[in-house]
Amino acid sequence: MPRTAFYAGSFDPVTNGHLDVVARALTLADRLVVGVGVHAGKQPIFSADERRELIAATCGPLAETAGVALEIVAFSGLVVEAARAAGATLLVRGLRDATDFDYEMQMAGMNGELAPEVQTVFLPAGPASRFITATLVRQIAAMGGDVSAFAPPEVARRLADRFRS
Repeated sequence: MPRTAFYAGSFDPVTNGHLDVVARALTLADRLVVGVGVHAGKQPIFSADERRELIAATCGPLAETAGVALEIVAFSGLVVEAARAAGATLLVRGLRDATDFDYEMQMAGMNGELAPEVQTVFLPAGPASRFITATLVRQIAAMGGDVSAFAPPEVARRLADRFRS
């Protein structure tokens, strides 16, 4: 039976840390669904459609090389409900440090109660991306800094263009 994993985030913007988690998740499933979280109370830099486009451009080649189907969806409710709707049995979560672990363990417990058929899988960030956060990438880009070491080239270019205008 094909195994579907669901990886959710805001992806505003997509970072090299996200790509690291995607690359690891591709080894666990036959189909990876990347869920772009949309929250009415937040003002993202990129629209949900732009984030989906950037994920397709940056993660698509990784999935193709791995022979794994990639799907990108937007969602606004609970992650476990979006995972269920996608037919996922695995919920992928990236961990950078102990702070992430503590928070994600609480979320895994709650999600396990809400959707016991969806198992949470923690994937540790590699050393090269452990310190990267989308928040820091946004802040550096907003101040005119070079984010090319932290984000894929297309994302770094789009961020520079966004903040230049």
